[in-house]
Amino acid sequence: MTLLLLDTTFLIDAERSDVEADRIIADEDDVAIAAISVAELRVGVELATPARREAREAFFNSIIETIPILDYDTEVALDHAALLAAMHSAGRPRGAHDLIIAATARCTSRTIISSDASAFADLPGVSVLT
Repeated sequence: MTLLLLDTTFLIDAERSDVEADRIIADEDDVAIAAISVAELRVGVELATPARREAREAFFNSIIETIPILDYDTEVALDHAALLAAMHSAGRPRGAHDLIIAATARCTSRTIISSDASAFADLPGVSVLT
C-alpha cells in the first residue's frame, strides 16, 4: 500500500478523462486530497459555463464524498513554512497552493500524484509521480 495525495491537476485531468487513474493508483493504495484542492476544484464549478456546470458539480461532489480530505492544520502549516523558506532561500518561488499540497504530502508521508511534476520538483522531502 502506498500513501498518495492527488494533486488538483491530476483530478482535473481525471474529470476530462485525460488520465487512466487505474494505471497509477492500485486498489490497495491509500488516497487522499489536500483541503486546498477542494477550493481549487470548487472554483472550477463556480466558473463553469452553464453547459458544463452540472457535470462539474457532479464531479466535485463525487470527489469530496469519496476521497478523504486532509486538513491544513498546525503540522501542515509548519511544513508549509519550511517549504516556503527553502524556496525563498533557493530563489525558486512556487505557487502558494502547490506548496500547501506539497506540505500536506510531506507532513503525512504521502507521494503526490500530479499532471504537473514541475510544480513539485526539488522540494525537500516531497516525492511526486506523474
